[in-house]
Amino acid sequence: MNRIFHIATVADWDEAQRRGLYSTSTRGRTLAEEGFIHASRADQWQAVHERYYADVTEPLVLLVIDTDRLDVPVVEEAAPGSDETFPHVYGALDPAAVVEAVPL
Repeated sequence: MNRIFHIATVADWDEAQRRGLYSTSTRGRTLAEEGFIHASRADQWQAVHERYYADVTEPLVLLVIDTDRLDVPVVEEAAPGSDETFPHVYGALDPAAVVEAVPL
């Protein structure tokens, strides 16, 4: 099993489970706007949380995604202005691919 991670609001995750589809790319951006869903590897998600979500007051969860359960591509791509790559999910996420939702 290959795992990648995505930080989500509890509200967005709850909605995704009701709809059967998760389509939030990142904080304040949809999959349609961004073109992919931002994700992180195990060694990256904490820094992403600190950098982009530190001031968020609503409840957050860390979605643990099993890439073997995805039916859309995951591509490692460099972040703008950086040599560091991140996994990008090119399509809506089936909630069945999420093996755990850890409260943050």
